[in-house]
Amino acid sequence: MHAPALSPEARTRALAALSRGDQFDVIVIGGGVVGAGCALDAVTRGLTTALLEADDWAAGTSSRSSKLIHGGLRYLEMLDFALVREALRERGLIVQRLAPHLATPVSFLYPLRHRAWERCYAGAGVLLYDTLGLATGHSRGLPHHRHLSRRAALRACPALRPDALVGAVQYYDAQLDDARNTLFLARTAAAYGAQVATRTKVVGLLRAGPRLVGVRVCDQETGEEFAVAARQVINATGVWTDDTQRLAGADPTVRVRASKGIHLVVPRDRIEAGPGLILRTATSVLFVIPWGEHWLIGTTDTPWHHAPDHPTATSGDIDYLLTEVNKVLVTPLHRGDVQSVYAGLRPLLTGEADATAKLSREHTVSNARPGLVTVAGGKYTTYRIMARDAVDMAVRGLDDTVGRRSGNGVAASCTERIPLLGAEGFVALWNQRGAIAATAGLPVPRVERLLRRYGSLVRELLDLVATSPDLAEPLAGAEGYLAAEIAYAAAYEGANHLTDVLTRRTRIAMECPDRGIAAARPAAEIMGRLLDWSDLDVDREVAGYQREIDAALLAEQQPDDDPAGTARLRASNLLLMLTG
Repeated sequence: MHAPALSPEARTRALAALSRGDQFDVIVIGGGVVGAGCALDAVTRGLTTALLEADDWAAGTSSRSSKLIHGGLRYLEMLDFALVREALRERGLIVQRLAPHLATPVSFLYPLRHRAWERCYAGAGVLLYDTLGLATGHSRGLPHHRHLSRRAALRACPALRPDALVGAVQYYDAQLDDARNTLFLARTAAAYGAQVATRTKVVGLLRAGPRLVGVRVCDQETGEEFAVAARQVINATGVWTDDTQRLAGADPTVRVRASKGIHLVVPRDRIEAGPGLILRTATSVLFVIPWGEHWLIGTTDTPWHHAPDHPTATSGDIDYLLTEVNKVLVTPLHRGDVQSVYAGLRPLLTGEADATAKLSREHTVSNARPGLVTVAGGKYTTYRIMARDAVDMAVRGLDDTVGRRSGNGVAASCTERIPLLGAEGFVALWNQRGAIAATAGLPVPRVERLLRRYGSLVRELLDLVATSPDLAEPLAGAEGYLAAEIAYAAAYEGANHLTDVLTRRTRIAMECPDRGIAAARPAAEIMGRLLDWSDLDVDREVAGYQREIDAALLAEQQPDDDPAGTARLRASNLLLMLTG
């Protein structure tokens, strides 16, 4: 299958197709993982499809997760076996078929504090977890759990305090590059014929009587507005769900509550361990997750009552996570060990529970009014199921014209058999990584990392290097990345602004101690050559990124959400004035 570049020219063509007056079968609003999944599901059923995102692919929740694909081990305690089984099946599909280049197994230790009953209790839960995974038929590639004595657990994780455990259970889940997976979903949808575009904000929903017949779109880059006709509109906007429903002029049929979760990024050498950790807290669970050269420590689960655009970590959030993880570590972590922090919002279905940690992660799909399908709730791992269910409802609302066009009606979902771009041929290229490294003149570990980010599309990136050998050099300020990765993001992956590259196409903003400030100008200059930026444009992009980092750092000094939200909003308003 041809892999289309999400280039500036491709965006121009997509906008032209959107604005020329054609009626789409399905328009999807929201370029997170669920929206991108909806677009791929719809277009692979033979439906004419458009995907609109107001900011950038995965700019919201879908780039701020725990980077895990998992069944939700703790939901077994809630006896939610169906949810766990469904999620484990999706985990297996992602690891084995859909995105093997982006997903890898990761092991965790669950420290035991009590000698007899807890080992039986936890062991039975993990055994059930593995058994449910086997029952789905998609658990190959992940080892089964095992029980460890205290001595064996301390060998695997010397960072643990000996008095913090009497033994442990080790089990496996999977890790996923969340932002890049969402990008690959959108790009794969485009490969099958969907019109996809970022920086296209839906500012109105068009009606004919009670029925929705399209959307009004604003191109955020130019300010131009235009209408796009649709037989069905799918609202997949996550924590913005209620706002999008209100555009339809009807009371929301689905209500979402935002729950904030933050993660600390800590250098790998600060915690001496191989596997990750899963720890109980008073209200939830805490993960310590191996993540390349770092650890991710999270997450919190607290209500968020401010605007969803800029969730912020606070000093109180950071102290809470450090306090919890230090309860089991021989060498405590301090604020100086925290290299970066990121915050995201979970779109939880509103329920009767007072605490957001108790609200269901299950999803719902509804018709707010004829022509409008809303999908909300759920978890990252089950995005494909959510997308399937949303498109199923949209299909039921389509007129007979669509069925007659195909001859046999609209096909059922087939996305469980559709690998994402980069997946086909990945295993063979991984086996050939030594030869690829020799040909490209790169170290084998560098090629391995590239394969884990681009899969079989790494050949496109290496072609850039062959054409411009200077792109084979490490990026100044972020030497873990090649200059070619910045160029590829702008030329092939739809990155329109510097923050798109530093926070989502790469992990530079999270991985670098200065949060990417030193790399900002070198990256902007590379992007500028491909996107025809003037020197002033480059300056604005760098200044805007600096302002965003300053705003986050200022918020992290505040004790709680109210002053942090105010500080972040003030900085964002200044940013708009600066880059206006």
